[in-house]
Amino acid sequence: MEDKLKIKLFLHSIINISFIIFLSLYIFPVESSPEIISRFQQYLQINTAHPNPKYYESAEFIISQAKSLNLEYETLEFVSGKPLVLLKWTGKNQNLPAILLNSHTDVVPAEHHKWNHSPFDANVDEFGDIYARGSQDMKCVGLQYLEAIRRLKGSGFQPIRTVYLSFVPDEEIGGHDGAEKFAESEKFKKMNVGIVLDEGLPSPDENYRIFYAEKCAWWLTIKATGLPGHGAKLYDNSAMENLLKSIESARKFRASQFDLVKAGLMAEGEVVSVNMVFLKAGTPTPTGFVMNLQPSEAEAGFDVRVPPTADPVALEKRISEEWAPSSRNMTFQFKQQGYNFEKKFVTATDSSNPWWKLLEGAVEKANGKLGKPEIFPASTDARYFRKQGLPAIGFSPMINTPVLLHDHNEFLNQAEYLKGIAVYKSIIKEYTSYIELTSDEASRDEL
Repeated sequence: MEDKLKIKLFLHSIINISFIIFLSLYIFPVESSPEIISRFQQYLQINTAHPNPKYYESAEFIISQAKSLNLEYETLEFVSGKPLVLLKWTGKNQNLPAILLNSHTDVVPAEHHKWNHSPFDANVDEFGDIYARGSQDMKCVGLQYLEAIRRLKGSGFQPIRTVYLSFVPDEEIGGHDGAEKFAESEKFKKMNVGIVLDEGLPSPDENYRIFYAEKCAWWLTIKATGLPGHGAKLYDNSAMENLLKSIESARKFRASQFDLVKAGLMAEGEVVSVNMVFLKAGTPTPTGFVMNLQPSEAEAGFDVRVPPTADPVALEKRISEEWAPSSRNMTFQFKQQGYNFEKKFVTATDSSNPWWKLLEGAVEKANGKLGKPEIFPASTDARYFRKQGLPAIGFSPMINTPVLLHDHNEFLNQAEYLKGIAVYKSIIKEYTSYIELTSDEASRDEL
């Protein structure tokens, strides 16, 4: 078995090395792949994890890349301490609506001791896998945009439409001080954007995943109250007992939704997902909890994600009547309750939206294949741009890659990273060369 494993490791390494050499010789003739990977590693090594992201260090790095590409740049701070870097590649016809390539600079925290490699070292293993927080979500995409532009500029290509690149803060904590304020600003309105690209998800198979809508977050807390009692006493309507009934009710609903996914009847993005994320109860002591006292309060938190196809009124009724009925001394509140149940929150995926067809064609030209259009199973900053009436597409060019967003040992193979650059080069070229839309981009009226 050990000999077979060694052979497998050797063959895997040879395939990756051969592919990277091919890319270096034929796709990236100006700069070698190691230089491209090195820039990606530098970006990944900037610790932008919450609660203390190094936003200014990240902004300085992005600006340094903009300077190397001779792109216009500016830093916007809608909220102090949270810089948004905006880059511009001016097109030949500035009257045409522009392209916006959006990415976020922040990442979620990592439990360092549970990683095989330090999450901010950007270590490359023998398979060419780059381990780092943000390697999939979504520093890869931000740098792939820039590397694609580097390739296009190196080939002498000049865009007809203007391209903007936005590197925004705070997506991982809701995006309210980043993309939301940006999308609502006068600055954004003056940019005359016609289409937005934002993040997608990796695909474990050969087909790139593509997203036309997304779930919105209902961050729900349920609280139960009751009389305290001795730990040995049996009585009705204790806080813990009532909360457990609510948890069980929510769990059964979750199971019914998950069964639809398991049976292949619905995709993950088409069902309501419910996951309990915290449970808070008990009377603390310096060394733990009081063991012979039933608490008078108990609280649980749920991350509920609601697709645009759901009935929000029916769901909220379920919460108030089944999960947190006042008859059981229960209350609930939303820490966040997004709404995306209007037509404009869904980007068209047919011929009425030429941006969609252009992206399909560009991926094919880069020798890639798209899977079935999906609803994103979580939330991204794309929702803020859709709210402005713009088409927005979620797309991260990662295939043959396990989905490790927010997980331990997040990684992206360097060969897949390089292929993604070629895909974005094709997309940006197609998008910026397109001139057929007229007054106020006809697609906006047909979202």
